[in-house]
Amino acid sequence: MTSAAEDMVRCFEEALGLPGVEQWPFEVGRAHLAYGERLRRQGLEVARLAATGLSNPQIASRLFLSPRTVSSHLYRVFPKLGITSRAGLRDALEALPPEPPATRL
Repeated sequence: MTSAAEDMVRCFEEALGLPGVEQWPFEVGRAHLAYGERLRRQGLEVARLAATGLSNPQIASRLFLSPRTVSSHLYRVFPKLGITSRAGLRDALEALPPEPPATRL
């Protein structure tokens, strides 16, 4: 069983691998933007839940992800926040600037 995020990655990679995709540069750019933005938001949500003390399986259950996907998000988020363990998550997240309101394309 795969998670929605894993399915999204697979579909994204398949779509960008189709022959002739280079004919549609704006659509490809829009797909990159939407895909990247979703992963950033999801990674941030995972980090916030981890900062509250939840375990990877607990976070996975709340966000309908696999524990391995949660672990992967944290693995990518830690270096971006300049931390090496969960202990620094809360302080690192509090130091982030506020997010701008979400906009729809």
